[in-house]
Amino acid sequence: MAAILSVAQQCLGYIKTIQITDLIDIGILAYVIYHLLQLARNSNAGQVLRGIAFLFVLMWVSSLLNLHVVSYLLSNALELGFLALVVVFQPEIRHFLEQMGTRGLSTMFSRGDTRLDYADETEAAINELVDAYTTMSKNKVGALTVFERDSILDDCIKSGTALNAEVNSELLKNIFWPKAPLHDGAVIIRGGRIVGGGCVLPLSSNTSISRELGTRHRAGIGVTEHTDAVVAIVSEETGSISVAVGGSLKRHLAPETLRRLLRNELLPQALDEEEGSLNWKGLLHSLNSLRLTDLVRHRKEEDSDHAE
Repeated sequence: MAAILSVAQQCLGYIKTIQITDLIDIGILAYVIYHLLQLARNSNAGQVLRGIAFLFVLMWVSSLLNLHVVSYLLSNALELGFLALVVVFQPEIRHFLEQMGTRGLSTMFSRGDTRLDYADETEAAINELVDAYTTMSKNKVGALTVFERDSILDDCIKSGTALNAEVNSELLKNIFWPKAPLHDGAVIIRGGRIVGGGCVLPLSSNTSISRELGTRHRAGIGVTEHTDAVVAIVSEETGSISVAVGGSLKRHLAPETLRRLLRNELLPQALDEEEGSLNWKGLLHSLNSLRLTDLVRHRKEEDSDHAE
């Protein structure tokens, strides 16, 4: 009991030394760490951060067990690793600095908010893509379109031709026309605009993929295994429409199903608002129906009273 009281007294002593600047310091640090973890949660950066955390745990365990050689090797590996991270995540770092310069400190961490900024452009891009894919599916024209989300695809864009154009169904059909120079690669859409055409994507290494699927489908699945991108595919052999998300493939989709799936993946908050507005409309419609029913019932009662 005395030990507990002494620990409590020490804690109170520490609390008394805390100043308002310390609370501000802790709040800023917690805010930065939280948003960095949010950014890295669904991307390659998250996997790398988990690996770094595992190395720190190994260093701590090796120091507790007095494993001097292992501790020395891990500490040097981490020092070199931080330099390697700058090279590996150069596109993400550059994009982060661009966001900080253009949008300011208030929005540089919130990629979810930036996605809402492009909600109208993304929805228009989805509609144009569905129109193009409907025609290309009937004509059995192969197509591969990637919607970028949090994971930056600058390396894939550099492998093709950089573009800056609005998403248009006629433009997509021209890009994927069999004799067009960019038809074999992928089109990459960022923020509702086409930023790359004829891009090369990493092929999936999953051996359980059906042998019926060709290189176009394997590339679509491959890029979603390493990033959070959403990929829409049209088969050149069958004309079937597919969507790859998170390393899995959904095949034989109707155009309306394709539209719904893309909106569900790319505009989740907009869909929630739409469903909420529909629910409110349904509720108001029900209330109006109840009022009308009550009014008719009241009129019938008045007529019966007058008849009596």
